[in-house]
Amino acid sequence: MTTVVTYGTFDLFHIGHVRLLKRLHSLGDRLVVGLSSDEFNTVKGKNVVIPYEDRKEILLSCRYVDGVFQENCWEQKRDDLEREGADIFAMGDDWIGKFDDLQDIVKVVYLPRTQDVSTTELKTVINQVYDEKLREVRNVASHLNTLIEKL
Repeated sequence: MTTVVTYGTFDLFHIGHVRLLKRLHSLGDRLVVGLSSDEFNTVKGKNVVIPYEDRKEILLSCRYVDGVFQENCWEQKRDDLEREGADIFAMGDDWIGKFDDLQDIVKVVYLPRTQDVSTTELKTVINQVYDEKLREVRNVASHLNTLIEKL
């Protein structure tokens, strides 16, 4: 049985995540995900929208994922890979070269990211929609205030 291990935050689960997990699962028989904790995401400078336990439940509901464990720091990867009996450690190609030091215990694979979709892009769009709605509310409030003053 070939075990594949990957890591990630998997916030605002989207089609890019599904496609990545599908490709990762196709590399072996078992896919295990090291899911970054909320605290570790803070250390990495990431603000997650969905809390760890919910992100874990979402991942475990995906047919491509066989298990999830918590990632709390950068340094734990070697121990995790050994504990999980990993044969392949795979990450997105935005991490090329960063984990080559693990090649003494696993095959390290970097997969291309899904084009035109990312959590960062989704958060940007959500913030733009929020800002637009906030402007609309402020305009309405201003208009109502003007009407009230005329009364």
